[in-house]
Amino acid sequence: MAARRSALVGWALFDWACQPFFTLVTTFVFAPYFASALAPDPATGQAWWGYATAAAGLALAISSPVLGSIADATGRMKPWIAAACLILVLASASLWFAAPGANRAVPLALAAFAVGTVAAEVAAVFNNAMMSRLVGPAGLGRLSGTGWAVGYTGGLVSLVLVLGFMAASPDTGRTFFGLEPWFGLDPAAREGDRASGPLAALWLILFVWPLFVFTPDAAGTGIPARAAVRDGLARLRSTIAEARAHPAVGRFLLGNMIYQDGLVALFAFGGIYGAGVFGWSPTELGIFGILLTVSGTVGAVVGGILDDRFGARAVILGSLAVLILVCIGILSLGRAHVLFVVPTAPPSAELFGSVPEKLFLGLGLLIGAVAGPLQASSRAYLARTVPAEDAGRYFGLLALSGKVTSFLAPLAVAAATQAAGTQAAGPAVLILFFGIGAALIASLRRPWRRCRSRSP
Repeated sequence: MAARRSALVGWALFDWACQPFFTLVTTFVFAPYFASALAPDPATGQAWWGYATAAAGLALAISSPVLGSIADATGRMKPWIAAACLILVLASASLWFAAPGANRAVPLALAAFAVGTVAAEVAAVFNNAMMSRLVGPAGLGRLSGTGWAVGYTGGLVSLVLVLGFMAASPDTGRTFFGLEPWFGLDPAAREGDRASGPLAALWLILFVWPLFVFTPDAAGTGIPARAAVRDGLARLRSTIAEARAHPAVGRFLLGNMIYQDGLVALFAFGGIYGAGVFGWSPTELGIFGILLTVSGTVGAVVGGILDDRFGARAVILGSLAVLILVCIGILSLGRAHVLFVVPTAPPSAELFGSVPEKLFLGLGLLIGAVAGPLQASSRAYLARTVPAEDAGRYFGLLALSGKVTSFLAPLAVAAATQAAGTQAAGPAVLILFFGIGAALIASLRRPWRRCRSRSP
């Protein structure tokens, strides 16, 4: 039986509360600021950001499945979410101090970003594990898709706030809306860009509380902490053994590992790529981010409906096919050409004033439209497959499969960028990740457990 509406709203608001960290810090505001104002040059900035993303992925690969298994042993998810959110708040707020020319600004920015990424993803493991206790199998696709849509909407609102009222161009001193920045933020010191971190922290504090108040948690088992650690590690070993005994779930986790790795890198470098290759200003990056987030919101809602109608496998494969085409399209674009060799007219003074820029904008909209359904259907597939009482350890294993090599794609992009001396090396690497992931998911026919009401 489905939980009360207030419980579902509280659960979905977790995505709303956490998404500004990914929208503002990881992709559209702080990351381009880091590449353009803190790093020596955009290519070096992309490489350094990639190494920080890789470090966060390695930490997640080690921690998330173990913590998920321990949480299952204790029975409760909310204490773990609260602890991870506290770390995320502190990491996000500290980004304010990464000012241009400040002592150790670069290592501070990279460390705070990496720690915040780990905390946000760990909190998501436990939030995801609550899904199957809230709705039945037939509604999981829609619930998951709605969560992603709510998250994208939160990211959109926070992005409009930052770009419209806080982050001003150093050249004009005006924000995206042509206003002087709120709170007297200094454009020359890039205070509006740096404020994206504290805003993400405040946003999380303001909006995560309904999860703790209205969404029911599992009953505690009463197992002491030390025993829970031993029990959790034993559960993790048995979970891995079970997954290895069922080829279908093994292929799903391996495929998820590979395509999520590529998606992490794609989002980590999207804003940096636009700033570096096309020289986009904060205004153009802001419009790009807003439009991509809108397409992501619509895509997540539609993807959830398609998931319940056609199954998670079909949605995942369709999303991966689009991402492969998008990477090929991005690879074919340059500042003065399209389709690899076709020259284009010089850019005009208007926004997105060249054909390559307009095409890159369109490809970004496609990324937004399919990224939400890809991730939502991945967690819906697993939620339909595993018992609710073991969801924490399996979602920890899903996080492991999504993060165990999540350092690999950013590392490959960083290394290729550094070796080639061009940002165009990035999308070339990602085509391989999405292609292999799609091949593995295509081999799936039905869930490895047959206890659910329908096949994903």
